[in-house]
Amino acid sequence: MTALATESFREQLLGRRYEPNVAAVNELCDTLQSGKPDTVVPYVDPMHDVDECRIISLYSNIGTVDESGFITAGDDEAATRMLGVQWKLGLRPEFVMPWNVHPWHVPGEPNGKFTPDQISAGLKPLLKFLALVPRASVIVAHGTEANRLAGLLLKTEVPLLWRRGLKTYKVRSLSGRAFAGTPARQQQYLDEMHVVYADAMARTGLTKPVS
Repeated sequence: MTALATESFREQLLGRRYEPNVAAVNELCDTLQSGKPDTVVPYVDPMHDVDECRIISLYSNIGTVDESGFITAGDDEAATRMLGVQWKLGLRPEFVMPWNVHPWHVPGEPNGKFTPDQISAGLKPLLKFLALVPRASVIVAHGTEANRLAGLLLKTEVPLLWRRGLKTYKVRSLSGRAFAGTPARQQQYLDEMHVVYADAMARTGLTKPVS
């Protein structure tokens, strides 16, 4: 029953992927996938909102595509860490949106370490994505690949970037070797991430809700 319930929930989410609050970005995902028919481009979960988004979480999407069909922070532990940071800060999902460095996955094959060309290939999709979230002015780049793509983005000198005063933050990936270490060390990593997202919220005019 649990497996059926989980599958039903995923189907419900996929059925909502073209709701007005996420339709534009998920149609972009379809376009990117149609350009490379042998790939899968995960969608953005309908809990997010293109009009309200202020902060973009840019993930270095090493590994296999999540079976949910949506962009995630990584494995289950990574997703739990990300949710924990957002919950402690009161960062609601409509104000943040995920995106992947290299939007494409090959079904059944894990992404390895991206080549410079693969990272560069993510630049145009990222710019198209940014154009769809007009209030986003911060990118938090998780992991080496995301940090490199953020660097390439800032070198483009696209007017959209300076009109918004776009700021990028570089933090570690939420899973894998990047989060290895003692519990104390892992807590330090989370605390550093907490500081970055708190600063991003302040910069974009978001405040933690009063409990």
